[in-house]
Amino acid sequence: MEIEVLVVAGCPHRQLAEERLRQALDAAGLTDTGFTTRVVGDQAAAERSGFTGSPTILIDGRDPFARPGAAPTLACRLYRTLDGLAGAPDLDRIRRALDDAGPRRSRMRTTT
Repeated sequence: MEIEVLVVAGCPHRQLAEERLRQALDAAGLTDTGFTTRVVGDQAAAERSGFTGSPTILIDGRDPFARPGAAPTLACRLYRTLDGLAGAPDLDRIRRALDDAGPRRSRMRTTT
């Protein structure tokens, strides 16, 4: 599984997104799974990577939290959580996204 956190320079929510992602990986038993953080520096790079705001978490090149029709942009991004708007997805949503993308899903499909 390839995971990237995309941010703009100076993103105030970078650390929160990285911390929640690490917590979700650990909670899912993926303690050996790492991720990279990449700074998106211009609109062309945002368009190439499907970056719809900072921070964006990509799992295997896909943004599991993308809003349909959202245009690539070099702006801050807010996520809806049970506690209201936040600068990163909540832990439970990240865990679900990892489960949907990860090897467990494949194993579940072959054993049912």
